[in-house]
Amino acid sequence: METLSLKKVYEARDILSKVARKTELIHSSFLSRKNNVFLKAENLQLTGSFKLRGAYYKISKLTDEQKKKGIIACSAGNHAQGVALAAKENNIKATIFIPATAPLSKVEATRSYGADIKLIDGVYDDAYREAVKFQKETGGIFIHPFDDIDVIAGQGTIALEIYEQLSDVDAIVVPIGGGGLISGIAATIKQLKPDCKIYGVQAERASSMYASKKEHKKVELRFVNTFADGTAVKVPGDLTFDFCEHSVDEIITVTEDEIACAVLSLIEKEKLISEGSGALSVAAVMFDKIPLENKNVVCVVSGGNIDVNILSRVINRALLKAGRISNLTVELLDKPGQLKEVSSIIAKYGANVIRVRHNQGGEGTDINDCYLKISMETRDFEHFNKIKNALIDAGYNILSTVQ
Repeated sequence: METLSLKKVYEARDILSKVARKTELIHSSFLSRKNNVFLKAENLQLTGSFKLRGAYYKISKLTDEQKKKGIIACSAGNHAQGVALAAKENNIKATIFIPATAPLSKVEATRSYGADIKLIDGVYDDAYREAVKFQKETGGIFIHPFDDIDVIAGQGTIALEIYEQLSDVDAIVVPIGGGGLISGIAATIKQLKPDCKIYGVQAERASSMYASKKEHKKVELRFVNTFADGTAVKVPGDLTFDFCEHSVDEIITVTEDEIACAVLSLIEKEKLISEGSGALSVAAVMFDKIPLENKNVVCVVSGGNIDVNILSRVINRALLKAGRISNLTVELLDKPGQLKEVSSIIAKYGANVIRVRHNQGGEGTDINDCYLKISMETRDFEHFNKIKNALIDAGYNILSTVQ
């Protein structure tokens, strides 16, 4: 397999010092239950993700003749922004293929740097095929988002910073899409501190590297479907698979609900905005999927480019998952005073009603029956169950609950 030298990573850091931020390493109290947990805030990086590092370093290595040909890239959005910014800084024409499913905010941010955008139906892999076809037709220089040693070296600069910020780091937890980020971090930190564990995290519904490492060969998924769009990759790269096979200790998966809870917790507890892909590492720690105790653990929050419309849905999903929004349907007699009594019971237990829908009975129900559908803000599942039991004790029939 191809190796990554520390010399190359240090060279990348020197070049990136002109454009990339040395992002903060933030101690997280709410995550530090079993371990001492820190957040590497790449969501605060210029362009909103770590991708700037690899893209900029790769483009800096191009010759003048290559730059004249223009550059071509494909991306779910974050690599696109890194390439577009680097192209603008170097006065290079950039054509970037982006899946049509990518958040509009990522597409518009890329366009704002002056790149020519081509939206492709499907996911990253579909955009990749179109980009490769275009490259063969035009002769431009293809800037791969992860399966390139220069790109991997650029991402490896994150490991240099982590080691400088926390030399006694015991483990680093890293999101995985195509594998460029974890390849750079793992290859670099294993040379600086060989006993440091590297854990990769993928969305359960986009887990190509997880499947590949399990089978010890590259596995291509038939489809991927996750709101962590930055990691929605059907098949890992050749280079990145080799790095993960040899340098990554373990890869785990997290569910969509767990990712949503991680995004919400980062907002509430750390005042950090993360996209779904960026919160994969936090989800793994929050839901106790890292087999460590009393260790110094760093979670890489890889990006913060989340569309506000998606963010609102993610927050609502996380609130439901945590029992902080609860729904129930109560069967009532259609007579005065019923709604008031139900409301009084809910108010007594300190919940906040946010939505009420009153339906009269239909076919197959008693003439005098009606149904009250209530959405409430509750503290947790225990709080909701107290309210439900109080309504039952008062003689009301609970037809359904949705949490």
